[in-house]
Amino acid sequence: MLLDDHFLERFGVEYAPGEIIFCEYEPGHEFYLIHSGSVKIVKLINNREKIMDVMYAGDVFGEQAILEAEPRSATVIAAEPTKLLKFHRDNFDALLQGNPQLAFKLLVIFSKRIYDAKRRLMILLLNEPALKVMDVLCMLAEANTSVDLHSQVVLETSVKDISSWSGMSVEETQNALTHMVNLGKIEMYPEKIVVKNILDFQRQVNSRRKQMFS
Repeated sequence: MLLDDHFLERFGVEYAPGEIIFCEYEPGHEFYLIHSGSVKIVKLINNREKIMDVMYAGDVFGEQAILEAEPRSATVIAAEPTKLLKFHRDNFDALLQGNPQLAFKLLVIFSKRIYDAKRRLMILLLNEPALKVMDVLCMLAEANTSVDLHSQVVLETSVKDISSWSGMSVEETQNALTHMVNLGKIEMYPEKIVVKNILDFQRQVNSRRKQMFS
């Protein structure tokens, strides 16, 4: 994405390797787009730092500052010499007007993040572990427009990914998946899961939701 020098000069900030951009739990007022370099997303788990993700040029982080008034959910550290574009509520309008292409990219990202948050809440509201896992698999299938839901579905995912979406431990998620394997509903491989009848999963999940909210 091309940005003129004036735009970079106005919003650009630079960080050296290992420099902290912001810390977990502190108030958030800005969000960032990576122009060059990379950053590590780090969380403190059991008093140990764990790298949750690495983000590169074109990625956006910290957008909760614009979407909702929430503390930072993780610490972000520059992994190498990194240049960011830094935005906050006050200059967001200038961004929208000054670079429509970038504004469109950000709005698409924000929309997806909002959808993901709502979809995850729908999953978490289910009570049974098996239904949570089924709904995660349904969500992954629905997100892939090339998938034919009327035939068996191949999903490139892992137990860890499903555990993250369902809000359950890896062990609990594995147990639910193993039970589905034993019932012949899915086949499991290291980095993919084959669902024999995803529409059946949809019916079960939707039926339970109707019972919960009727």
